[in-house]
Amino acid sequence: MKTLVTGGVRSGKSFHAESMLVGEPSVTYVAPGPEADPQSDPEWAARVAAHQARRPGHWRTAETHDLADAVTQAEGAVLIDCLGTWLTSTIDELDGWDSTLEDWQPVLMQRLDEACSAIAAHPHAVVAVTNEVGLGVVPEHRSGRVFRDLLGLVNQRVATECDDVLLVVAGRVLKL
Repeated sequence: MKTLVTGGVRSGKSFHAESMLVGEPSVTYVAPGPEADPQSDPEWAARVAAHQARRPGHWRTAETHDLADAVTQAEGAVLIDCLGTWLTSTIDELDGWDSTLEDWQPVLMQRLDEACSAIAAHPHAVVAVTNEVGLGVVPEHRSGRVFRDLLGLVNQRVATECDDVLLVVAGRVLKL
């Protein structure tokens, strides 16, 4: 079973995704976002620590930007949290914030295709968490528009590999 869990910030999507796999004997938690540095970003470090604290002790954590490899190498179920942080890390790595989209989008799309192939081929449950950022206003800054537009594409592409897409709003789960 492959599931995409989407929703707004603090909607309960990560908690719900984790609860879907709590009974699995083997889970790899893929954390593809930026590393937590309490010195430079204490708020981000606190968020990461809260996620770590509520994971069962037997879950393995893979902190990597190589989403396809992490899913391919995982034994048992996989929880990816989250696609938005993966996208941010990938854009950072490709120096995409200050260059034209045409310079690096093909590499991003190739990595996305590889990740989707790995998700589709994984023999166990995969739950991917993402943000729904397309319900608000058009961002004022280019970086916000690029992120919003690309995350929409990422979400659509991953959803094609999933059996279910769930929308979490105020802790309530809607099956789409």
